[in-house]
Amino acid sequence: MSDTVHSGSGSDVSREVVASSGIRELEVIDVREGSFGVRGTGDTSGFGGLTRPVVMPGASTPPFGGWFDEVYEALPNEAIEKVVVDRGEITFFIRREALVDVVRHLRDDDILRFEFCSSVSGVHYPHDKGRELHVVYHLLSMSYRRRLRLEVTTPDDDRHIPSVVAVYPTADWHERETWDFFGIVFDGHPALTRILMPDDWIGHPQRKDYPLGGIPVEYKGGTTPSPEHRRSYS
Repeated sequence: MSDTVHSGSGSDVSREVVASSGIRELEVIDVREGSFGVRGTGDTSGFGGLTRPVVMPGASTPPFGGWFDEVYEALPNEAIEKVVVDRGEITFFIRREALVDVVRHLRDDDILRFEFCSSVSGVHYPHDKGRELHVVYHLLSMSYRRRLRLEVTTPDDDRHIPSVVAVYPTADWHERETWDFFGIVFDGHPALTRILMPDDWIGHPQRKDYPLGGIPVEYKGGTTPSPEHRRSYS
């Protein structure tokens, strides 16, 4: 088995670490050191020495097997950035400008019939340059008892992705939550407002650059100290 490694961050990651996953081709987008922001000698738990590569499986090539090929052949090639088959699941990376057409086709085509969008969620990869923000859609075909995943990326300096609410009304609150926590703007959403944080909240709490502590506690007038000040070791 090949253990090809593509490093997007420029870090020297050992093949032994990433090849142990069993994926034929891997994409390393970051190498994280320590835990919870702790650096240096201030941590005696042992997690300060943790080194972990952030690894994504590389693109798969057809044929994928079974109904995966039916879906792949039914979608326009120009809409697909890559396809990843991993752990028995398939993910289609879709170009954001083609997203609405793709989901409408997945819903309406009689041989596909992915009638239900069960989840829309965001992910922030600060070191995935030009693709820092990912949006993940889980689709379900109740007719054929099949599930697939769509993934769309957008750069941090242009956080816009078309809304799919017109195709899947269930995405309404899912897109609001993703906007609330990651700051991704879903163009065409009927009412893109906060859903969990107060309307005047500053920032988006699930981004990696959002502070873990030191945020004023609503209604209490207190603060939570940032991680490096929560405890001291002597």
